[in-house]
This record gives sequence, C-alpha cells and structure tokens, in this order.
Amino acid sequence: MACCLSVMAAQGVHAETPDWLKDVADRLKVHGYAQGGYTYQHVNETNTNTFDVKRTLLWVDARITDRWSFLFMHDFNSVVQEYYTDYRFSKNKELTVRVGQFKNDCTMENPWSPTAMETIDVYSEGVTYLSGCGSDPLFGLQYGRDLGLCVRGELAEGKFAYAVEMMNGQGICQLDGNGNKRAANKDLNNKKDGILRLEYRPCKGLNLVATGQLGWGHALVDKPVFCPDIAKDEDYRRNRWSVGFDYKSKPFNVHGEYLEGKDGNTISRGAYVTGAVPIYKGLEFVASYDFFNFNVDKDMSMHKVVAGLQYWFFKKCRFQVQYVYKNALTDYRTFFEHGANNSIMCQMQVRFN
Repeated sequence: MACCLSVMAAQGVHAETPDWLKDVADRLKVHGYAQGGYTYQHVNETNTNTFDVKRTLLWVDARITDRWSFLFMHDFNSVVQEYYTDYRFSKNKELTVRVGQFKNDCTMENPWSPTAMETIDVYSEGVTYLSGCGSDPLFGLQYGRDLGLCVRGELAEGKFAYAVEMMNGQGICQLDGNGNKRAANKDLNNKKDGILRLEYRPCKGLNLVATGQLGWGHALVDKPVFCPDIAKDEDYRRNRWSVGFDYKSKPFNVHGEYLEGKDGNTISRGAYVTGAVPIYKGLEFVASYDFFNFNVDKDMSMHKVVAGLQYWFFKKCRFQVQYVYKNALTDYRTFFEHGANNSIMCQMQVRFN
C-alpha cells in the first residue's frame, strides 16, 4: 500500500482519488536500495569465490504532522533494522527527540548509510568492532543499532550539531554469540548506555566529529581471544570514544577517525583514512588504509588496504570494483590462524528515494 501511494503521489494522481487518500499519499515516502556482487578471496593457498547479495533494504518515512514523523526499515537479508518516531520540539532544528530502534551515534561512520560509503565492505574495522556491527564476539551482531532514546539538534545555523542518547546497550539481534535465539531487544542487564556525539562545521565541506560512549555489556560468549578475562553472562564495562573529520569538495572527498574502546580491562584502538578522487564524469578512484588493534596488550593488530574504482551511472546508483588486502581475518575463534587475505570485490548498488 505504501509503494502504491508513493507512486500515486509522484505522478500527481490526485483528482481521481478521495481527499483522505491524497493526504496519506502526500505524507508517505518510500525508499530502498540493494547491494550485491561478486567476491574472490585468496587465503592460505585457498581460493574461494561467490556471488552475494549483501543488503536489500526498504523503508517508509511517514510524516504524521509537520513536527512528528515515523520510520520503519526492514532488511530482507536479515532482520527488521529500525523503527522509531521523531518529534521536533523547536521551530527549526534545535531540538528533536527520537524514541525507538535506530543506529547509535558511537563513532563517526556508524550512522552513515552503506550507500554513501566508498568501500564495498563498508565500515572500518574499528567502527565495525566498537559500534556493534559484528566483529565483537561479546556483543554479537547488532548492525550498529540499539533500542533507546535520543535528543538531537543543530545550533548556530548548522555549524554545531549534537546527539545525546540513552540506550539499552544490548543491541537488536535475536541471536546470541553462538547463534542461539534470545529475546529480541531485551536488555540483559539493568544498566543503560550513554552516548554523546558533537559535530562542528567550521567551513564549507568540513565536519569535525567527536563521540563517546559509557556503558555496560552482557557477554554473549565465554572468554573470546580478544577479551580472555570476560566470561559468558558476565556484565562488563563497555566504553568507547573517537575523534574524526569529514571533508567533501569537488576535487576530492576524504574522511578519517581515531578510535579507542575498553571492554573490561582490555583496551583496543585504531585509525583509518578513506577517500575518493573524481577521474572523469562519474568515475572515481577510491582508496583506504585501516588499522585496528583488538587488544593492545597482546598486539592483535589488523592492517587493511583498499584500492579500486567506482562509477556512478545514475544518481545514487553505482558499480564498484576493489582490491582488498588484510594481514589477518577478524574471526575471533581463529584469529591469526589464517594468513594474509587478498580479495577482489565487485558490487552493484541500486537506490531509489
């Protein structure tokens, strides 16, 4: 129904429809995108290759009033990703309150859409680990999202932006670290996580970002190699902070970030820089260097290098091909048992608004 109403609104078919249906169509916006492709990988003299569909998302944004809206997002490759309501209390963008399930604002990259990221494997290793996108075995695969409350806004005509969040701290997934089902969205401890995000835009194209998180985790697995002092079902300190920059211009786009995390007594830290340079009419060269140490006491370091091309053939639709080198794999059960990982990745992205 949402898709049909959106098409009707876009085509202006109002004269033949009742007033109430016209009003509903005007208040609904349907968005979606799909990302799929092909990956060739060489690890320890073993070659693998596969076609894959990484993401297929559809979301509906409903404007209830000029200040009140609701969003529902589903990924057909996994689970329901987001459902939240926004209410803007201020006349402009100074104060908006959000309640529901959404991407947390920890790290600069995590709130960004995969359709805007330069690399095919999307976020840096540090962001993936620290924000709960999958490689942290204690936290599990949470897609960088959680259930909670957020107060956000922009000040000084957009030069400053802020977000303050109080989250469950348990993520969204219905599976624990071993793939067993658990109650969806249930907070497994009575402690909440606080997240703060501050942004400053001193000049056109430049954005400086600082984020921090103080909270508690509930271990889904027993003593993983990254954090051997934390046992399953234990409540442990889970803190993060980062500082980064994002610069966009016609000659090039570049962003980078320094990140640290602390899980119990284990400290992790890393940094990355990623950029794209236009070559000719929609064709761009993409490069990235990414470093992350999962446990600084044990020097469990990963280095990742990405280089490739992307071609924007229609608005937000593109084709990408990239070479990816990693000195090790991030599987926490077999970390450093594998040698270097060389991959060639291709991806087609199609998005509509």
